[in-house]
Amino acid sequence: MTSINVSTPWGIRSAAAGAAVAAALMLAGCAGGAPADPGAVSSTPTGSATSSPPSSPTPTPTAVYKPADASGPAQNVPVPVLPEVAKTETKEGAEAFAKYWFSVLSYSYETGDVATFESIEPPACAACQKVKEVIVNWNSEGRWLVGGKLTTPVADTTFEKDEAGNYKVAVQVRQEPLSYMRADGTIARTDPPMPDQGNLLVLAYKNGAWSVTELGSIVG
Repeated sequence: MTSINVSTPWGIRSAAAGAAVAAALMLAGCAGGAPADPGAVSSTPTGSATSSPPSSPTPTPTAVYKPADASGPAQNVPVPVLPEVAKTETKEGAEAFAKYWFSVLSYSYETGDVATFESIEPPACAACQKVKEVIVNWNSEGRWLVGGKLTTPVADTTFEKDEAGNYKVAVQVRQEPLSYMRADGTIARTDPPMPDQGNLLVLAYKNGAWSVTELGSIVG
């Protein structure tokens, strides 16, 4: 992933940076007899009411996640969900939002869908534009991507505002090897696994929500 080098006096270096929901509906059936006739009781029973046994709960089938492979693109990829803590202006909230941001980017790699990523990318982010171009262009004309999934073992911030009132979050990012599949199922090329990257997200908190104002790499 292409990054923008950001010079910052914050003092975080790459060594420090090392530091779908699926729901099923249960339907239960039940049967009940009509209330008894409140009239006179006959000495000769005319019959006994029978009741149907309750039906067994029928779970709604859930779609099964299938990662992309040589046979085709990923299926039923879980959509990243913003954690509740990531909505708060706290140290934990900033770190959770940073991890969420990269999970959305990872989702775009797997699905080719960049709509959610576009809604949370920094303005005028050249690195983001390059990433989106690769994702969109390759997920067209029957092609797809295999791998490239991003994980974030560590996200850390001092939770101190800079002069602009923003917060800096250092994020350790790990990406799986990425293969570019042609429409006929052959591999165009494979990018080897990259060393863990130290990325820097500059976050702003306004109107009860986080946003990324700048994306860069931690240099040093």
